[in-house]
Amino acid sequence: MKSKKINIWQAKFIMPALTDSLKKLNPLMMIQSPVMFIVEMVTIVTTFIVLYDVVTGKSVAFDLQICLWLWFTIIFANFAEALAEGQGRAQADSLKKNRSEAKAKRLLNDGSTEIISALQLKKEDMILLEDGDIIPGDGEVALGTALIDESAITGESAPVIRECGGDRSGVTGGTRVLSGKITVRISANPGESFLDQMIGMVEGAKRQKTPNERALNMLLIALTVLFIIVVVTLKYFAAYMGVHVTLAILIALLVCLMPTTIGGLLPAIGIAGMDRLLQYNFIAMSGRAVEAAGDVDVVLMDKTGTITLGNRMATEFIVLEEGEAKELAHAALLSSLADDTPEGRSIVVLAKEKLGIHGSDIRAPEGAVFFPFSAETRMSGIDWNGHRIRKGSYDAVREFVSAKGKPLPEKAQKIVATIAAEGSTPLLIAQDEQILGAVRLKDVLKEGISGRIAKLRQMGIKSIMITGDNPLTAATIAAEAGVDDFVAEAKPATKLELIRSYQEKGHLVAMIGDGTNDAPALAQADVAVAMNAGTQAAREAANIVDLDSNPTKLLDLVEIGKQILITRGALTTFSVANDVAKYFAIIPAIFIVGYPQLRVLDIMHLSSPESAVLSAVIFNAIIIPALIPLALRGVRYNPTSASALLRRNLGIYGLGGLMLPFVGIKIIDLLISTLHLL
Repeated sequence: MKSKKINIWQAKFIMPALTDSLKKLNPLMMIQSPVMFIVEMVTIVTTFIVLYDVVTGKSVAFDLQICLWLWFTIIFANFAEALAEGQGRAQADSLKKNRSEAKAKRLLNDGSTEIISALQLKKEDMILLEDGDIIPGDGEVALGTALIDESAITGESAPVIRECGGDRSGVTGGTRVLSGKITVRISANPGESFLDQMIGMVEGAKRQKTPNERALNMLLIALTVLFIIVVVTLKYFAAYMGVHVTLAILIALLVCLMPTTIGGLLPAIGIAGMDRLLQYNFIAMSGRAVEAAGDVDVVLMDKTGTITLGNRMATEFIVLEEGEAKELAHAALLSSLADDTPEGRSIVVLAKEKLGIHGSDIRAPEGAVFFPFSAETRMSGIDWNGHRIRKGSYDAVREFVSAKGKPLPEKAQKIVATIAAEGSTPLLIAQDEQILGAVRLKDVLKEGISGRIAKLRQMGIKSIMITGDNPLTAATIAAEAGVDDFVAEAKPATKLELIRSYQEKGHLVAMIGDGTNDAPALAQADVAVAMNAGTQAAREAANIVDLDSNPTKLLDLVEIGKQILITRGALTTFSVANDVAKYFAIIPAIFIVGYPQLRVLDIMHLSSPESAVLSAVIFNAIIIPALIPLALRGVRYNPTSASALLRRNLGIYGLGGLMLPFVGIKIIDLLISTLHLL
């Protein structure tokens, strides 16, 4: 489920971002971005040069314009980061509205309850929740079953069931109990809930640079040092050639040649990527996990709840004798009225469809005696009008019939064997001593799962289904879903061993889980996605939590990770190409005065050396805000090979980065000449 995106291009976001841009001029904050910190330092030097010009009576027109545009360069870079943070703050404000200040009914040792503020709850406290109560904090259902409205957190309108035990016991603070009575064990202290983590993450307080981002920063620093050396030696080279180059020109040249474009946009790209993650209702415990998702090449998925809906559904009635289809459907309907399991309810739905019964009301026959389904009997049924009708597993119904001295018909045995061989589950239906037929129960694939798995394959990601089912059933589901491989009869240790074996071969492995038995595998996986509705152990072992508890969203997570990496790569390519183009646009114009032979390299025919430098500085300043929308939105990801991606980057961002400065600088030069700014 994708949440509503916040439109940040409004005055209420832009004005605070501009204010924050000025606050970020603090050198203690700027030093976090080494490239822009150097730009600020040389800009301060340029400011003193302008003041010196004023004091000594020199012309300040050129130096002043250089100084102002250098300050604009820094402010525009800060604006990109501030705007991304503003988007995060807007999401945080929206999330804060979901934090409940409600009261909580805390259970005491003697069984009584006390009413306290939700903010007073501590980890391991037990609270009682009933119809209409707001869940005051994250926890696990320790007793009971309830229908929960999670729309305040996930945006999903459909309510969900949360119950004690199993893998659907987790509840989130800020959600609401629609019906039912449950006892919840609080799993987080105040300020440590998932909602608090989301708020902290989007506000940027805990955001740390990822390894990829740190490596890119080192590259930018290396390029900056290189161009500092180039500019410093250029002063002596110019003196040797008899060309006078002022300190302001050298500073302007340094700023234009340094990778200021990507240096200014890099923080915004990272922050926007984390914000994008939240739009899809993921909580990332680390930026490393998000970027690792972009490089994942193997993903392990549980069959139940991930590939299939998790409940077997009745899909077909198979009669033992021709012409008894309606009799079989009617017997299946009656015998399933006392079966409240998802399988039993699906049989009722299928029987109503076959019998042409409309509406939700089905009246129990008068005088009927029901036999509810239980794990012990593995049957449900009804005694009515002198007949005994039962529906259940092969063994249970065989015993029911055999008790009356009737052997199980050979045809019924063949039907059961055929259904099992096709990877489905057979249930038999009997009336008195006679077998009427069978019901096929089948794991139903989640809608669209085959397409998503196919798309993972397009991305070069191998999908592996993990299930405790027998190999025959597993093979059937795997073939329908289109997964690349499967492991049947898997135990918790099997998942862990499989992840380790792939990691030893150099693969990055993603694992999706929601149960306590998934925790060891989640802790081992490079990208571990836990369902928010799952157990506390699974959530604590994971590095990413999906608030929607929708395993098929792994594809969204992978695309977000790849989009962050691709956006950085694309804008870095553009920035480096941009710097190369500015170098060849400015240097000939500066030295053409001393060496007219360089005129052949002056393909742009700029008005003067001063106009060339000023035009480059202006272009360098305005290109950063021009690229802010791209940095915040991200470069669109399409499944393709690494070589095709490299060609696209070089063709679009590399060639664009080379050509755009020539065009932009020439246009600005013409405007400077026309307006007589120099």
